[in-house]
Amino acid sequence: MLPFMPHLPDPLPRPLDHLAELAGMSGHGDGPALVLRDATLNHNQLRQRVALLAGWLAQMVPQGGARVASWAAKGELTCLLPLAAARAGLVHVPVNPMLKRAQVAHILADSGARLLIGTGSRLASLEPGDLPAGCAGLGETEALAAAAAAGRELGPSAADPAELAAILYTSGSTGRPKGVMLSHANMWLGAVAVAHYLGLERDDVTLAVLPLSFDYGQNQLLSTWFAGGCVVPLDFLFPKDVAKACAKHGVTTLAAVPPLWVQLTEIEWPAEASAPLRRLTNSGGALTVDLVHSLRGIFPQARLFPMYGLTEAFRSTFLDPALVDSHPTSMGKAIPFAEILVINDAAEVAADGEEGELVHCGPLVAQGYWQDPERTAERFRPAPAQSAYGGTAVWSGDRVRRDADGLLYFAGRRDAMIKSAGNRISPQEVEEAALATGLAAEAVALGVADARLGQAVHLVVRGVGDEAARADLPKRLQRDLPNFMQPKMIHWRAAMPINPNGKIDRTALQIELDKEFDA
Repeated sequence: MLPFMPHLPDPLPRPLDHLAELAGMSGHGDGPALVLRDATLNHNQLRQRVALLAGWLAQMVPQGGARVASWAAKGELTCLLPLAAARAGLVHVPVNPMLKRAQVAHILADSGARLLIGTGSRLASLEPGDLPAGCAGLGETEALAAAAAAGRELGPSAADPAELAAILYTSGSTGRPKGVMLSHANMWLGAVAVAHYLGLERDDVTLAVLPLSFDYGQNQLLSTWFAGGCVVPLDFLFPKDVAKACAKHGVTTLAAVPPLWVQLTEIEWPAEASAPLRRLTNSGGALTVDLVHSLRGIFPQARLFPMYGLTEAFRSTFLDPALVDSHPTSMGKAIPFAEILVINDAAEVAADGEEGELVHCGPLVAQGYWQDPERTAERFRPAPAQSAYGGTAVWSGDRVRRDADGLLYFAGRRDAMIKSAGNRISPQEVEEAALATGLAAEAVALGVADARLGQAVHLVVRGVGDEAARADLPKRLQRDLPNFMQPKMIHWRAAMPINPNGKIDRTALQIELDKEFDA
């Protein structure tokens, strides 16, 4: 197991790309590191592939700090690019492969990407003007082949750990996706912290089922490699594919979000799939008591780690598996390198049992939102005076309570964010897509409790046109929005409720839908 990590990073972390060096430096270079469809790379080969890809990137995009985007399924490119881009002095922008061209075009333009590497079919879906001026598009197969042919290996970087390493785009409660800026130190310390509290070891095998465009998904790679373990990336169609992969590869670590855990508890798990599992991790939404009991029943030997996090500060808390049975609804306590304060409405540290806002302080806090000082100022504010770290903190907007034992419990959110199947969905994005069709005069997107999704997207619409036009709206949304943003139901209204300020009364609509679907 990894040695105890100090509360403060001493010495400061090295640049992110050094994560690829660790296993080889510690004499474990011939151990498996990455299982691909047609080959398995050991840690020495992983280091070489990262070096080759970094050398090619530095030739293709010689401007330091330029943004390089990826839009592809899990594979060699998407697994190596976070480290290779960092080594080349570039900033990686991983794009969720589920997004469609309109969202991708926004991310490319907003980030100012100079290179987009993706699968051919995805690149072919882009329309003229979707690639920003000066941005080249290249297929992932061609990119990997060119890197190998160039044969230029780039050694580990000497970048300042505070330099920008990645921009991860995440939806907010208003507006289009915003890019969270992560430094080398943010991502390095995240890998160290998770590897430490999960107790990852060299013989661990992590099945990477989560999207690598998310911080939770990307950390599957980084924390496992920090510990010298092996990653098996998997894009799956059915839950049974996950169980099959666990059996095939002797998977010891499985991370998921609550809706996926629900599906995984509904299938048969043969002993060869379940027995090797040592740990299960959850984030992206709270586990229900029933789901905890189901997971404990199917995987009695595995340690269950409920966790809470937000992209702006990576991970904030985890619950000790020894407390899961007695405190199944708790978020736990702060992870290494994180300081978590509960601040009440009087700007004081909340008393035991008192509700307050979760405020995350310390070196895991991101650098703000890319080219968005207004929204950065709303979320990234000076740490409370009571903070031991000081500096900038993330004011999460999440309401929590801390009990007498220091365990945290989620109480609710202040904003209108919809969290569905582990995805953070901006209501405004869904509303704008509906209005852009010309079939809706007004539109309100709301999250309604759903047993499988956590929350399902419901769209309330005052329409334009006849019944034929109404029937066309779902088809248009299917074309323009990714699958995880699709409304589960569209509710048509002749008129919207209005609040005293003359605005659409979103609260009244939310209450109406909650009552209807609680019945």
